[in-house]
Amino acid sequence: MIKTFSAISVLAIASAFAAPALAQDAAPGADVAFDGPYIAAMAGYDKVRIDTPVGNGSDDGVLFGGVIGFDKNINGLVLGVEGEYSDSNLKESVSNVFVAGDRASLKTGRDLYAGIRIGGEVVPGVMLYGKGGYTNAQVKASYDDGFDVVRASDELDGYRLGAGVEATVRGLLGRLEYRYSDYGNYKGSGLKPDRHQVAAMIGYRF
Repeated sequence: MIKTFSAISVLAIASAFAAPALAQDAAPGADVAFDGPYIAAMAGYDKVRIDTPVGNGSDDGVLFGGVIGFDKNINGLVLGVEGEYSDSNLKESVSNVFVAGDRASLKTGRDLYAGIRIGGEVVPGVMLYGKGGYTNAQVKASYDDGFDVVRASDELDGYRLGAGVEATVRGLLGRLEYRYSDYGNYKGSGLKPDRHQVAAMIGYRF
């Protein structure tokens, strides 16, 4: 996790300081890249890992959803806010959590995200960026100890960090990014879910 934090921090800082020097100033009246509101559809790879007191397990699936946001380009330095709705078909189970032979499962539901991002237009029409914010993921949990099965739906609160590259041509945008989400200790149970995702997005900037 320390390497993830470091890589994202370096990318965000490098983007912020390199942008003004590398970006070209727009001519008066010309459209400014990475500026204004946008909307995009998203698909990609989703992996959930669950750490437990006795081990860990992981599984992967398909990520899908949509993003809306707003950016402000200040001489190549891009500051933005964004919101996201996503879901996936992923389900993860682990055994021998509390007693031998038991089984705990988490199935993902909708995931809401709100955060900020900072980027730099390294060449005209291409931006590198880092991002971070709050994520709230809906899950369906079950626990089977061999005698009884307990099922419940719940929400996981956590944080998300990410980094990526975005390109734009005449209002159309394409984006590829990596995101890491950490949901902490699930109700003090010792179950610690986190999430790794690679997302591709295609959208339009108004």
